[in-house]
Amino acid sequence: MDQKFAFLESISKDPGNLIKGLQLVQATEGFVSDDAIRAVAEYFSIPAVEIEGVLSFYAQFKRVKPGKHQISVCDGTACHIKGAVLVKEWLHQELGIQSGETDAKGLFSLQTVACLGCCSLAPVMSVDGRVYAKLDRRSVVKILKEYAEK
Repeated sequence: MDQKFAFLESISKDPGNLIKGLQLVQATEGFVSDDAIRAVAEYFSIPAVEIEGVLSFYAQFKRVKPGKHQISVCDGTACHIKGAVLVKEWLHQELGIQSGETDAKGLFSLQTVACLGCCSLAPVMSVDGRVYAKLDRRSVVKILKEYAEK
């Protein structure tokens, strides 16, 4: 087995531990790469195609390396009504990505979430957990520039 994934040896090779193993990979690597799938398949003696099936079934697993900064756009009712669709479009125009993707530079990952709990401040997004409210195109671009410089 690839030594990069030697940490898997901390759990039993019982195939019933597959999800636990995949969670360990993701906690360590930030996502589940093709190399990780091969290592997990070898470790648990399970075909890689079965592991792919598990990864595609459970939303908790990421197959794309996350960017340096995590952007979450709220699409709850208040944000949706007040422009979440526009916020997502502005982010797409600036970064060239859709929800669930990471930009080519590896700086930003984008996800759409059901609610950030800031309904009175809609539309909102968070970057690395910090919430930005009452967004317009100018503020979105400014926020992206600030994080790109970090």
